[in-house]
Amino acid sequence: MRLLLVEDEKRMAQALCEILRQENYAVDHCTDGLDGLQAIETGAYDLVILDVMLPRKNGFDIAREAREKGIRTPILMLTAKSELDDKVTGLDCGADDYLTKPFMTRELLARLRALCRRNSHTPDGGLRFGDIILNKETAALQCGSSSVRLSEKELRILEYLIRNQGQILTREQLAMKIWGYYSDAEYNNVEVYLSFTRNKLSFVNSGVEIKAVRGIGYELRYRDV
Repeated sequence: MRLLLVEDEKRMAQALCEILRQENYAVDHCTDGLDGLQAIETGAYDLVILDVMLPRKNGFDIAREAREKGIRTPILMLTAKSELDDKVTGLDCGADDYLTKPFMTRELLARLRALCRRNSHTPDGGLRFGDIILNKETAALQCGSSSVRLSEKELRILEYLIRNQGQILTREQLAMKIWGYYSDAEYNNVEVYLSFTRNKLSFVNSGVEIKAVRGIGYELRYRDV
């Protein structure tokens, strides 16, 4: 699960990043509103924690513009603004939840878990495509009676492809999703982990394939075997 934190207060951001990483979230951090919006627009994140008072562009405008562009990534607004009107404005702009500072760490984590569950495709948190079931909690790929454990990056690749089924994803999109917006990972790393993921699909005898679309990117397809 990759999160984006858009927060300009240095100590708060450092503390939150440490807490979230201890909970096994992958976290990228932006300190600027425009940079935050650009990162959200990549589609690389499963969830966004968004402050309101930010340099160059505030959180209300970021949420509104992201929704206008069709981005459905869950947004948790985290801010010192506690007045009812501010909460209503945040939710009307497209935020999914609103938490005011100061807050308890347990409440923040609980709200994140709730948003992640709400964004899942199935009640049990599993993702289904064709003949496979992807269990995010156990990192297991299942096809019929066969199953195999996935590495962290294999899990993220399959989850991203399933959530965007029917779309062709570029190497750039996959690289940002798996390694993060600010990563300098080379694109051949994408090819390597796609190969590993294909091998796992073959291992469980799935009819699901990761097809390369020449000159564009990759698409998840299913052939009934």
